[in-house]
Amino acid sequence: MGQERGDGQRAVLIARPVRPVVNGVSLDAETRCGHYHGPLDIIAIKMRCCHAYYACRECHDELAGHAAKVWPVAEWDQAAILCGACGAELSVQDYLGCASRCPSCAARFNPGCANHHHLYFEPI
Repeated sequence: MGQERGDGQRAVLIARPVRPVVNGVSLDAETRCGHYHGPLDIIAIKMRCCHAYYACRECHDELAGHAAKVWPVAEWDQAAILCGACGAELSVQDYLGCASRCPSCAARFNPGCANHHHLYFEPI
């Protein structure tokens, strides 16, 4: 399908996927927030409790109005991580196994996020 241009040619329209909404404090275009805003802080996490994306746990705690819940191991196959560079959604399992790089665009993620996994993911 195309759309008629003024010169009689048809232009092809390419649909881009709509990125999920990311909630947070002082967000930039790549999901950095007021709490974590280094060059590699470009992921958002879909919180298990409300299935809404937040830039970080602190943003959730400030804005959500309810207690956060961690992702149980049995649900690690669900999309729960958003790459702020390209908009790809990763499962928890894929995120934990990606060596701090987006499998879709190769953007680097902050490896220090591993220090906070217990806030988001059930320990094995």
